[in-house]
Amino acid sequence: MDILKIATAGSVDDGKSTLIGRLLYETKSITKDKIEALETASKRKGLDFTDLSLLTDGLIAEREQGITIDVAHIYFNTPNRKYIIADTPGHFEYTRNMVTGASNASVSIILIDSRNGVSEQTKRHYYISSLLRMENVIVAVNKMDLVDYSQERFEEIKSDFENTVGKSGFEGQQLTFIPLSSLYGQNITTKSDKMPWYKGEALLEVLEKLENRQQQVGADDFAARLPVQHVIRPKTTEYHDFRGYAGRIASGEFQVGDQVIALPSRQISSVKTIEKFETKLESASAGDSVTITLEDDIDISRGNMLAKVGAAPEGTKALSAKICWMDSTPMTAGKTYILQHGINDQKAKVLSIESVLDVEHLEESSERNDIQLNEIGLVNLKTAGEIFADKYQDNPLNGSFILIDPMTNNTVGLGFIQ
Repeated sequence: MDILKIATAGSVDDGKSTLIGRLLYETKSITKDKIEALETASKRKGLDFTDLSLLTDGLIAEREQGITIDVAHIYFNTPNRKYIIADTPGHFEYTRNMVTGASNASVSIILIDSRNGVSEQTKRHYYISSLLRMENVIVAVNKMDLVDYSQERFEEIKSDFENTVGKSGFEGQQLTFIPLSSLYGQNITTKSDKMPWYKGEALLEVLEKLENRQQQVGADDFAARLPVQHVIRPKTTEYHDFRGYAGRIASGEFQVGDQVIALPSRQISSVKTIEKFETKLESASAGDSVTITLEDDIDISRGNMLAKVGAAPEGTKALSAKICWMDSTPMTAGKTYILQHGINDQKAKVLSIESVLDVEHLEESSERNDIQLNEIGLVNLKTAGEIFADKYQDNPLNGSFILIDPMTNNTVGLGFIQ
């Protein structure tokens, strides 16, 4: 079975944790003793129903405040598919958690409280989903029980979303709108009899049928990239002249006989062997950790990259990137950071801040000269050495990086190359 990775997002109290708890409950992914513990904890809190949100809000502070702070990963499966859900926080101050939690997901579920409609956080989370090139976004209009399962209210929220938030999407992105009630399990795993006007499928039915693009990423999707993590030179009697280049293939596929170019030296050779432990392979693709040997003895070291001749990334010292800022000290022009792209790191100077996202209007504001914590901006950077990267939209696996503060060694920014 394949694994579908999902990121949930939404404002505070939109019901993300309850939704996930309901999915676990309905798919019988909770043991009997856990259900009994939930019932006991709910009664202790004075509730007349079982609080399923307690399944995912694991931190003491989360339970006390009734909010999600940390990213929780929840696992469950059906007869058709396995699922991993990254339950991300709703508060603005935890936007960075939402970005990191969603970075490995292929589907985003954005919850909206039917009473409140589209909020600033809704816009922020959808923008991030689009920035991460998520092709499937499910807009779950929750708490329909509190608006008497009104079709008119659902259509109003759907129209508002499409006319405002939806403009920040990209061509090919699939939007699905579902009215539901997490508390009462309406439209979660089966169609609700409370909303006969809704002609679509229940949430789980939609998830079961979604094409898992992330599972298919490989040879046909992106160009071949192998960041070299280690050069293997045993110098033993048996392997006296062995020189192998080990690493995890970031994207694409390599085959024995392929002409490859080593970056940054730009020397060319052919793949002699592809080895995994003591097994020799004819080919290897994205996600495989392998050792490649070449027909020629060329200069390659840790941090270099192997790519196919004719499909190699252009080396550059000038980058334009969308940055999600994760540090309390703002980013300003003139500051220097360590830019880590894969396993290659270079000093990088901020030349200019072109714009910062105005979330309320989903427009880029060019009047700002800094990027504050949890904000997203378009930045021009200059690196000390060449970076061999792709545009994020062309190859997400080779089009992103992190920024590190050289003084504190903290990761302060996530970058998406434009």
